[in-house]
Amino acid sequence: MKAADEVKELARGFRWGRRPMVPRSAEPHTEEREDVGFPTDWARTEAGVAARQAILRGIMHPLVRNELSLRVYGLDHLQDVRGPVVFFSNHSSHLDATLILCTLPDRWQRRTAVGAARDYFFDVWWRQAFTALVYAGFPIDRARGGKGIDKARELVRDGWSIVVFPEGTRTPDGHMQRFRHGASRLALELGVGLVPIAIVGAYQAMPKGRWWPGKGRPVVTIRYGDPIYPQEGETHQSLSLRMQQAVAQLFDEDRTTWFDAISRAERSETPSLAGPVAPAWRRTWEGSRPVARRGPPKAWE
Repeated sequence: MKAADEVKELARGFRWGRRPMVPRSAEPHTEEREDVGFPTDWARTEAGVAARQAILRGIMHPLVRNELSLRVYGLDHLQDVRGPVVFFSNHSSHLDATLILCTLPDRWQRRTAVGAARDYFFDVWWRQAFTALVYAGFPIDRARGGKGIDKARELVRDGWSIVVFPEGTRTPDGHMQRFRHGASRLALELGVGLVPIAIVGAYQAMPKGRWWPGKGRPVVTIRYGDPIYPQEGETHQSLSLRMQQAVAQLFDEDRTTWFDAISRAERSETPSLAGPVAPAWRRTWEGSRPVARRGPPKAWE
């Protein structure tokens, strides 16, 4: 192994800016204190919104366009939608939240907050501040049954839309995982719409373990779908299943055509995104296939 490779390997294992990990037996016993959390309301003030808009438009959006070949479809589905909604998507990469915020129309972008994992995005002060400022982020505790639903409820009632990833964590192999029920419970309780989003190609561009997109401006497609609404008497399990099917249909539309995807959905034949029942290496291999470019390359790409 070359010296440069050894340095990269060491750097990958170093906990940059995070607390060092030591054996539990070596730590002195302390009474567990209640986590008071990191305040994020300041990021949703007028000053916070203005700062976030400047960052998204002046830094994040140009960076995304420079590093990726980005395709965006379905924004017309949002034209007639009123009131706050819950945006939900498959979760394949740390690119996901940035891609959603950078592609939302201005009236949605200004008042949309992203639910983020407390144990990762709110574990050190600088990441807490970055997540709150750039994403209007609020913490969700994955280890405690999705604690953070209270904040999500408060935001929606205050007129904010939210972005959630019902899988709970990024896919380890490129295939979509089963949806948890936090978003469906919230939608049933408040009667708000749920807007499906399919993010295609982000796993190939920047999978788990990478901190920057790959070379060659990989193709990433964002597809927004028609909002879905809770039905009278519907259970959260049934609504979560409809949410999964909505994302799967958008993936099918990306692979084929809108008409073909609609036809298969009507026949309940939409291909599953769960991936093959196979060893982990094969699932990762299947999920890592490059996304094909559709149509001739553009002169400006």
